[in-house]
Amino acid sequence: MNDQHVDHMEDRTELNELMAVRREKLQDLLDLGIDPFGEKFVRTHAAQEILDNFEDLEEQETVIAGRIMSMRTHGKASFADLMDHTGRIQLYFRADTLGEELYNLMQKLDIGDIVGIQGRIFRTRRGEISVEVQAVKLLSKSLRPLPDKWHGLKDVDLRYRQRYVDLIVNPGVREVFEMRSKIIQSLRNFLIAKGYIEVETPMLNVIAGGANARPFTTHHNALDMDLYLRIAPELYLKRLLVGGFDRVFEIGKNFRNEGISTKHNPEYTSCELYMAYGDANDMMELTEEIFAHIAKEVVGSTKITFQGQEIDLTPPWPRKPMLEAIKEFSGVDLTGLNDEEARAKAKEKGITVEPNASYANVVEEFFDAFVEPKLIQPIFITDHPVEVSPLAKRKKDDPTLTDRFEPFIVTWEVANGFTELNDPIDQEQRFRQQVEQRDQGDDEAHMMDEDYIRALEYGMPPAGGLGLGIDRMVMLFTDSPSIRDVLLFPHMRPRAEK
Repeated sequence: MNDQHVDHMEDRTELNELMAVRREKLQDLLDLGIDPFGEKFVRTHAAQEILDNFEDLEEQETVIAGRIMSMRTHGKASFADLMDHTGRIQLYFRADTLGEELYNLMQKLDIGDIVGIQGRIFRTRRGEISVEVQAVKLLSKSLRPLPDKWHGLKDVDLRYRQRYVDLIVNPGVREVFEMRSKIIQSLRNFLIAKGYIEVETPMLNVIAGGANARPFTTHHNALDMDLYLRIAPELYLKRLLVGGFDRVFEIGKNFRNEGISTKHNPEYTSCELYMAYGDANDMMELTEEIFAHIAKEVVGSTKITFQGQEIDLTPPWPRKPMLEAIKEFSGVDLTGLNDEEARAKAKEKGITVEPNASYANVVEEFFDAFVEPKLIQPIFITDHPVEVSPLAKRKKDDPTLTDRFEPFIVTWEVANGFTELNDPIDQEQRFRQQVEQRDQGDDEAHMMDEDYIRALEYGMPPAGGLGLGIDRMVMLFTDSPSIRDVLLFPHMRPRAEK
């Protein structure tokens, strides 16, 4: 038996013993006729409100509620720290104030218990703003000790699995998710002020469309049909442009049956928006505006710090065609090569590609290997190959490329946008090419969507479109290196819990 296994067993034994003591206290309370899981409790103040306004509130009565985070007993007096949604405040229990019976009952409380407190606001001799407790009501008995009493707090993996505990013991975690909420709200308000209308489109799709990705499948019992969880709302949103909406956006979940990494989660949040009579240039300008606006509103400056490095989000951001960027960072010019010539260049540079890899596939591999790791400051990478951009309009001066861009910050692709393809004939041909790729084994290739072609045949105005990765945006603004740090409940492989 190894040392790690022994330590784990010791942790389990200690935890079980602590839980047993709490169960005994629970039974004692029940025997006394006290409900350990109380009812509605009306508060008059929050902890931080008292701390911020002490001069006005000193010697006044208050009613607060929260979780006990520490307890210290000194004879006939005890101190505790109470935490609510705003912060912590000290509680002061005195036997002569509470009475012997209630003070002894207070000894049945544990760290982690949620209590309601009625008391007097004052400052201790040591100068700490506190509440002298006059009455206490147990609102929820904590039957498990908090992680500072056992091994779990040191386990980063467990923090993600038991986020509810992580939020209790690590106040900085709560701040990340409060900022996430502010970022999304700032984005929503910004777009509405720009004349965009927020809409909702289906998450259960007959066809997995709008992106090249492997979908999740499910089954509808009543209709006896297979459905896909959406991989992108794009095709539905552009149907709305056909129907006469001028500017639309949607913030919501997408689902892709792909790998998990520090930048990828099977379900993630995006914002997609479409602007009739616009193009990729409009979308690039809008992207710069969005990031700068959120930075100023949420962080306070367009200059932010990520992992120790200053990032300047001030517009305008530079723009560089993909092939130029590849030539700059790899020394290889891929312009105008055929598939075989491109594969040969990959072999020369030590890039592994499939034996039948296309020119566009090789371009993507070169970009991933040589360019992406160098893109720290904000930049737009433009002019992507047609084959890997089935929904983007071709460039007029080079029909092998599309009027598409991807902005990169700290080496991450943070968005994707383009001038939308509104030619139903070209779109159908692109879909058929994608179907051929699926037939050859590419399960991420786009499916044929006959109804979307039909919609385009009615006429869709020229348009610009943009998809923003909300999770990566939050990672950037909260200085979080892993996507799991900005998802309240990230997907994890199941394991036995302690």
